[in-house]
Amino acid sequence: MAVLVAGHSVDDLYQGAVPAVLPFLVAERSYSYLAAAGITVAATLLSSVLQPLFGVLTDRRAMPWLVPAGMTVAGVGIGLCGLGDSYLFTWLAIALSGLGVAAYHPEAARLARRVSRDGHLGMSWFALGGNVGFALGPVIVTPVLLFGGLGASPLLMIPALVGGLLTWRAMRGIRGADADVVVRAARDDWRQFGRLTVVVVARSMVTFGLGTFLALWVAHRVGGFVAGEVALVVLFGVGAAGTLLGGVLAGRWGRVRVVRVSYAVAVPAVVGIALVPGPAVYLPVVVAALALYVPFSLHTTLGQDYLPNRLGTASGVTLGLAVSVGGLAAPAIGAIASATTLQWALLSLVVLPLVAWMAARRLTEPARCAL
Repeated sequence: MAVLVAGHSVDDLYQGAVPAVLPFLVAERSYSYLAAAGITVAATLLSSVLQPLFGVLTDRRAMPWLVPAGMTVAGVGIGLCGLGDSYLFTWLAIALSGLGVAAYHPEAARLARRVSRDGHLGMSWFALGGNVGFALGPVIVTPVLLFGGLGASPLLMIPALVGGLLTWRAMRGIRGADADVVVRAARDDWRQFGRLTVVVVARSMVTFGLGTFLALWVAHRVGGFVAGEVALVVLFGVGAAGTLLGGVLAGRWGRVRVVRVSYAVAVPAVVGIALVPGPAVYLPVVVAALALYVPFSLHTTLGQDYLPNRLGTASGVTLGLAVSVGGLAAPAIGAIASATTLQWALLSLVVLPLVAWMAARRLTEPARCAL
């Protein structure tokens, strides 16, 4: 399990790297809000389309080699993004990283569920690894690009190359049959899974919207480039802690209840980010991070219990697609910011946790599947 948690950190570091790279692209290449949002789309387009397909493939046949391979490709794409001057080259490099992310998540989540038979708490650790990686993205990217500029981006490949090699060596003993998850006497509930998917997509959109524009907003609101990067670290760092907290709370109060309360709290928190002045804006950032990340791992175990015969598909949607599909909404948010102000764009995000809360009200607690 430790290898999967650490590997998830390395893989998702490259998703956290995308919003951290954006301010440098805007500063060095004078990208508009809409162009910056297009970079976010590059990170998520292939990932959003292909992630469920990888999930279907891994339901038919275990492919543990996708875990180190996906991680490596994700890092190579980010490493290449600063080398070309053209927008197309940068877009394609980021898209390559998204492809690696798509390949990684479904099979990694299947293996994590097999290893972690205690369900939502064990999956919380796995999800925690990913969110720690998200938080480390700005921490690693910012000093590298501050001192070396975009031309230093190849240095960002190093964690993926090392992590991919170590993961491959650790997983060499896993054979296809050993990687399979055996499910007994379970029935797929597609209706509940559809409702959960609405929750996942809405959560993904608001999280990506904040990830794309929070650094720019806080830098303007508080003053200073570093202030914006600190806001990203707070969002992803507190969110990582919230992921583990979600598993603990679910064990006490139930997964569905925790999901509902989390999204109810997220609504005023997002409003606060847009309206609270000065350094006090960090407080609603903290609350929003908790509200949006506490249910993160619970989505995955709920999805796997709704579709116990299709763990790869459920994982591809709830864990993988959840992290990527929201980027497809970034251009719309960027367009709102360009047409009005960035503050109005952030306020428009309030609709999304409200939608997630309304969909979560119709969720029911599934029976736990036997592994």
